[in-house]
Amino acid sequence: MRLDVAIIGAGVGGLAAAIALHRARHRITVFERFEQSRPVGSGLMLQPTGLAALERLGLAAPIRALGARIDRLHGMTDRGRTVFDLAYADLAPGLHAVAVHRATLHGTLWDAFAASGAAIETGQTILGIAPRAGGQLALRGAQGRNLGKFDLVVDASGTHSPLRGVLSQRPAKPFLYGAVWASVPDIGVAPASLAQRYVAARVMAGYLPVGRVTPDGPALAGLFWSLKPSTHAAWAAGFDTWRADVTRLWPALGPVVAGIAGPEAFALAEYQHFTARRPYHGALALIGDAAHATSPQLGQGANNALLDALALADALAATADIGAALAAYAQARRRHVRFYQMASAWMTPLFQSDSRLAAGLRDASFHRLRLLPYLRREMVRALAGLKTGIFTHATAAALAGEALRPAGLEPATKPL
Repeated sequence: MRLDVAIIGAGVGGLAAAIALHRARHRITVFERFEQSRPVGSGLMLQPTGLAALERLGLAAPIRALGARIDRLHGMTDRGRTVFDLAYADLAPGLHAVAVHRATLHGTLWDAFAASGAAIETGQTILGIAPRAGGQLALRGAQGRNLGKFDLVVDASGTHSPLRGVLSQRPAKPFLYGAVWASVPDIGVAPASLAQRYVAARVMAGYLPVGRVTPDGPALAGLFWSLKPSTHAAWAAGFDTWRADVTRLWPALGPVVAGIAGPEAFALAEYQHFTARRPYHGALALIGDAAHATSPQLGQGANNALLDALALADALAATADIGAALAAYAQARRRHVRFYQMASAWMTPLFQSDSRLAAGLRDASFHRLRLLPYLRREMVRALAGLKTGIFTHATAAALAGEALRPAGLEPATKPL
């Protein structure tokens, strides 16, 4: 059955859902609050799961061509103690992630979306939905404007979803710490690595090579610094002091921070934790951060949004009953999402908090745990996005639904 589908948000999850559902012959309209769809932030990690999802969409090749291959996570304290030294190859030869600038991922998805012919309405802020006859939902925009009736509404609007209240009255829980992010020239500080430095759990600095935004563009890296959003203004006012702090903590970054014009080069990211017990209600489905937002400690946000989009498309391809399809979508994603929500919430205080005890526990245990082969493999599986429970895991292809690919989706090359 061909459905009229509204997708709220033209970010990673929204564009991926639009591409997959349009290929399955549904009528798609994307509603985007900005006048021009654009990425927000600096760099991100596409784990094997996200790469498998992009393979299914036929979009992995341009991402691999522009992004930076990441083979390793390495983190040290200010006193030189190793906290993390994890290589993807510890789990399987050749396994790796790809780091990209958000503009690269967004641009690749946008090009595929634009080529699909699906409709988009920009400058539209969605304020609510209302039921209509036959199970349809009407979208309500600013000034009470009626934006049409749809068989299915997919909320991919992120952490500030306007429709979460339809599913749950529980408010999202803000994290005490966020971060500032900037794109900087990649000077080769951490080749093929996500590198981090820690001062207790109060300070976390990170450097991530993200490749190029365009084939002829410069090589870039994402630079991030953990801070409380409430202290952002003070951080900006003391920017020169911050430069000196970074250089003392991580001397190799001295040339990088010296070249940054000022605090305006950074974007502030605030994090919250929210998990929808059931990510659908009636003909409304939530995907990505709208359904399950958390801190980026395990770097799964964009990857999980891609997996959600494909799981939703697969579920709709399997049955014409929207209620049954949304229940199948939720079931397909439940264990994986719950593990990463739990793990991210558990890990966040170890890296972003005022707790000396949490930081001490982290420093005393994490590197020792990796000396046990079983635990090292499980730590890499968690990093790679492959865990479905404390003692369970799946392949990237299975999590991306490769075995269930419906006829409406174009074949992709073999995933990781």
